Amino acid sequence: MRITIKRSDVDEMIRHALSERPDEACGLIAGRDPEDGTRVIEKVYLLTNTDHTNEHFSIDPKEQLKAVKDMRANGMVPLGNWHSHPETPSRPSEEDIRLANDSRASYLILSLENEDAPVLNAFCIEKKEDGKNVRKEELIVLEG
Repeated sequence: MRITIKRSDVDEMIRHALSERPDEACGLIAGRDPEDGTRVIEKVYLLTNTDHTNEHFSIDPKEQLKAVKDMRANGMVPLGNWHSHPETPSRPSEEDIRLANDSRASYLILSLENEDAPVLNAFCIEKKEDGKNVRKEELIVLEG
């Protein structure tokens, strides 16, 4: 799977994640999912981590519902979610893998381990009979 995201959206995620430290920041991603295999992120939602911890996140349910209504009103579909890792690399933790329940979703993880060089990666976490398979997705950052 290839995913495109605008540089301005990545920058907004970084600003939000830095402002939420030491807690994980989180949100949703939405856009188009054409059959050509390239997902297009058109909007990033910056939501509240109701757990207020640096080890995991829970999205505020009222904010999540509002975001989904906005997606539908603007002709977008949910593509997945994003969250930050304030102190660890940009890869799914054991808890991220355990809690991933949608094999069609893209999971974006923003590492702030090196504040001067944040790293954003995308993953697909698929359920298998013998557990879950984590696959890195190609993330293309578009200028603009």
